[in-house]
Amino acid sequence: MTPARRLAAVAVFAGVALAILGGGHLYIARRLVWDPELPEPWRTLGLTLVFGGLALLVLQPIGERLLRPPLSRLIAWPAAIWMGLAFLLLVLLLVTDAVLSLAPAAVAAGADLPPSAQTATGRALGVALAAAALGLVGMRSALRPPRLLRVDVSIEDWPAALDGFRIVQLSDVHIGPILGRRFAREVVDRVNACEPDLIAVTGDLVDGRVALLHDEVAPFADLSARHGVYFVTGNHDYFSNAAAWVEKVRELGMRPLRNQRVAIERDGAGFDLAGVDDHRGEWTGQDGGEDLDAALAGRDPGRPLVLLAHDPSTFKRAFRRGVDLQISGHTHGGQIWPFRWLVRLVIPFVEGLHRRGAAQLYVSRGTGFWGPPMRLFAPAEITEIALRRGAEA
Repeated sequence: MTPARRLAAVAVFAGVALAILGGGHLYIARRLVWDPELPEPWRTLGLTLVFGGLALLVLQPIGERLLRPPLSRLIAWPAAIWMGLAFLLLVLLLVTDAVLSLAPAAVAAGADLPPSAQTATGRALGVALAAAALGLVGMRSALRPPRLLRVDVSIEDWPAALDGFRIVQLSDVHIGPILGRRFAREVVDRVNACEPDLIAVTGDLVDGRVALLHDEVAPFADLSARHGVYFVTGNHDYFSNAAAWVEKVRELGMRPLRNQRVAIERDGAGFDLAGVDDHRGEWTGQDGGEDLDAALAGRDPGRPLVLLAHDPSTFKRAFRRGVDLQISGHTHGGQIWPFRWLVRLVIPFVEGLHRRGAAQLYVSRGTGFWGPPMRLFAPAEITEIALRRGAEA
């Protein structure tokens, strides 16, 4: 993509995003403030909260790229909380709009309904309380330590000497304006306690530039596994200057796999571990982008193959290439229900283990979170994948 086309695409995306944000906030203001005809000072307070939240959402990406933690958190925390609440408000308001659209039929059937102003007030109060309750539940889930999830994957012709080989996966950690050094330290300690054979970091490690976050990611230098720590880029790593972060993770002791492959050997047996850049890399004008041909060139098809790719969409291309297992993240499992159903419209592999033919895909719900500090019915995970010798399921 040429620089001019890339700039035009960014401008279109920004325009569409601002239009959606603005329209969504006008809808929330109408349903929660104007329709109920709130008296002063509640009217002014409600409009200030809604449009102040909109302003924070516009300012947050700017602060993320210009301010160093902890200063950036003064914008990031309220903006992120409002992002989650605004999403929940939109969903609940749309659902109640659908329900209230049935009111004419109820009147025709002889039902005695309250006046419209009274209905609008009751709906606004109920939606606001429900969104607040769901937001608190989601924050409690997101801010607790990610759970350790153990998954067994059986692969036909997996070497007997490597039966039980354990890969601990971190994905979508999103160290940045909200999650910082303390969270990184907790994750590292829990991973090392597993004493894994290999650690795979499948992208979106950070949100922000190296200059702003180098102290926050320092604990990752202590990650330890018998056969090493491997890293592949995610879309947010590209948004944060992937080349600089690739050099940084090397300093931290991780080995980036940028459309590359390495041999993992133990006790006279082995397998190939390949990794590809996120396919959005080429959109940003930076070096890289997914190249399965380069990653798999010259490999022995008789050796088992494990592929690290940030986006599960890579599986649509990789399952035909002799990949036994692809390990991915990116989706966050939807993060806030019912957003997972919107994710499924784009990526059919939202979480868990999937199979196409002899190839399998594991999709992590992510170790951290992006945007709202909320997880609703999609808890975070550190994943321990045990590779077993076995027949196809």
